[in-house]
Amino acid sequence: MSVVHYQSHLGDGERRARLYDGDLFVYQPTASSRALVEFAAGMLREAFAPFDPQLAHLELPVERFAQILAALKPAFIHHPECKRLLPALLGELGCVLEQTYFDVPRLRSVTSGGYLTTGIAYDFHPHRDTWYSAPFCQLNWWLPVYPLTAENSMAFHPQHWSRPLRNSSAQYNYQEWSRVSRYRAAEQIGKDTRPQPRALEPVRTEPRIRLLPPPGGIAVFSGAQLHSTVPNTSGRTRFSIDFRTVNLGDVAAQRGAPNIDSYCTGTAMQDYLRCTDLRQLPPEAAAAYEAGPPQPIVGFLAGESDGC
Repeated sequence: MSVVHYQSHLGDGERRARLYDGDLFVYQPTASSRALVEFAAGMLREAFAPFDPQLAHLELPVERFAQILAALKPAFIHHPECKRLLPALLGELGCVLEQTYFDVPRLRSVTSGGYLTTGIAYDFHPHRDTWYSAPFCQLNWWLPVYPLTAENSMAFHPQHWSRPLRNSSAQYNYQEWSRVSRYRAAEQIGKDTRPQPRALEPVRTEPRIRLLPPPGGIAVFSGAQLHSTVPNTSGRTRFSIDFRTVNLGDVAAQRGAPNIDSYCTGTAMQDYLRCTDLRQLPPEAAAAYEAGPPQPIVGFLAGESDGC
């Protein structure tokens, strides 16, 4: 079972090692994380005006809501202010910036009552990011923009940290997703037809861990951690920010969480930018990941079940 560390003072190297072992970390807001969520909240207010972004689903047709998100989310992702604030945030939490590479932050939305659960506001089923061609040294950083409740949060399923799941990740290639499927998100209203890796057997979702950091608070977890979107019954849309990091030394040494059930191909390595100068990962460091995870699978073979 995963250990949850609150406001830990562990150094970056030890923290990464604990995350690769399945632990979870939660931090109170920092100056830069507060600035990031305030910046996102400002963009949300402008995009949904005159409505409260958390309640706009009660006022707008779902197609109009999706159109707003389709314009807002890329504008946030590529805004220079995000590339300024993320390295500052990571420095405040002890990352070695010369060795730390990040990808652009995503602004996520989870509407209430099943209003929009596909495409641009996708409700994620239980999954590991490593099923989506994430490297096993990837760490996920997650921040709520508005106050959370247990009814609109994210859930972790740590009982599956070392328990393989039969899944469809072998059908997923990151480069193909980036070329075609990513750009069809706003079209997916009612049903999402894009190929997404998912479990092919029942998932033991209980017990689950729901972390509730305050706005600007940060949850950190391994990309190999099984997690899912909690069905939102709060009456308010949950907006959150997430981004990912890798450490250059871990990339080169192929350190990270164990690969117990990921069969995907391709890699997201080209997405990462160095905190100090926004340069991409050196090609020689990323080369080993181009065909998919270089780590051998230590769980069951594809198509086998653990009986759950």
